[in-house]
Amino acid sequence: MKSNTFIIFTSLGIYCAISNTAAWSVNNFLMTGPKAYLTYSTSVAMGAHSGIEECKHQFTWERWNCPESALQLSTHNRLRSATKETSFVHAISSAGVMYTLTRNCSMGDFDNCGCDDSRNGRVGGRGWVWGGCSDNVEFGERISKLFVDALETGQDARALMNLHNNEAGRRAVKATMKRTCKCHGVSGSCSIQTCWLQLAEFREIGNYLKLKYDQAQKLEMDKRRMRAGNSADSRGATAETFSTVLATELVFLEDSPNYCVRNASLGLHGTEGRECLQSGKNLSQWERRSCRRLCAECGLKVAEKRAEIITSCNCKFHWCCMVKCQQCKQTVTKHYCARRDGSSPNATRRRNRGHKR
Repeated sequence: MKSNTFIIFTSLGIYCAISNTAAWSVNNFLMTGPKAYLTYSTSVAMGAHSGIEECKHQFTWERWNCPESALQLSTHNRLRSATKETSFVHAISSAGVMYTLTRNCSMGDFDNCGCDDSRNGRVGGRGWVWGGCSDNVEFGERISKLFVDALETGQDARALMNLHNNEAGRRAVKATMKRTCKCHGVSGSCSIQTCWLQLAEFREIGNYLKLKYDQAQKLEMDKRRMRAGNSADSRGATAETFSTVLATELVFLEDSPNYCVRNASLGLHGTEGRECLQSGKNLSQWERRSCRRLCAECGLKVAEKRAEIITSCNCKFHWCCMVKCQQCKQTVTKHYCARRDGSSPNATRRRNRGHKR
């Protein structure tokens, strides 16, 4: 009994350390999975956290920038949003949990799990055979389903949407896996190769799902049949609608609100005060257009602010063994979205009615 208590408190302690870095309901994952899977709770929390961070990265220069208020999974705390952005949150979270479980399994962190060697010895193609240590995505997929999909207890369209997008996130992990090979042969001739499958970098999975977000499909439900409530006809109408969409695609049910303006009831902060990029080295086209997207198209102006920062510079190595640096001052210019003189939030709301991102 004491041993079990220790394990529970240790897991919760690690979870708290993670959750304090981002106000998100990772604990929903931890509290719904079977008690027998408590050993995986740390990996689940870490995976959910990686999903949060990737969401923020992917939407840094979007009007909706993955705010903390959006990171509650949509069927909890009465947040019943079914927008395009909700679909991404579910997909990237599900992918993060599966990814971390898979990686930790392959690293030997779990007693009952290791590399996937089920294909080893089989011919994979011309000049190569399966071998080595493939990442065990089947394990990661199975355990992540137990935690993530367990959050959906309803049978309505929103619950089915969330389950669909959870699955799309898991499919993304599989779709981005890489085949890695090692040569064998006399004098390095590489006459045959041994190959195995490895997880891609999680950033690549985030990029993959961001493209899926851009192509997400809005599902139109048969409202007449849906009004039948929880009847067989209603459930049939919902199932028919989702059966027309590939499991790899993201889906949503509702148009997004206007992210340009602040909406306290929805937890949206608007774009006023947001930083944007006007110049800099190696900026992508999307980053270069951030001021237009976040400020001008939302009825705001671009305000320039100068700030002085102190950095370490002219560092030199001194024998032995110390690095000494000077403190250098540098003036940097940053740009922010600001309200135009004499304008009001309501004017911005009217001007930008219908803007989605």
